[in-house]
Amino acid sequence: MPAYCYILECADGSLYCGWTNDLVQRVAAHQAGKGGRYTRSHLPLKLVHYEEFEHRSEAMQREAEIKRMSHQKKMELIQNSHSVK
Repeated sequence: MPAYCYILECADGSLYCGWTNDLVQRVAAHQAGKGGRYTRSHLPLKLVHYEEFEHRSEAMQREAEIKRMSHQKKMELIQNSHSVK
């Protein structure tokens, strides 16, 4: 089963990074206010980047890498991404 690392852009311009086995369901949960605590208070949300991995451990590792990036580096990743249109 594939796993995904994703970035959401919040209404205030902040970014949220997470991982999941079901990208569509997880993004829908975030948008419905049933996702993470942070995203519940920063609605609405927009999926701006995702990466697919074969194993969840890879997605979790990538999430940790992205979370260590500066906001500017995350924005560069999003701008150079062709994942989400």
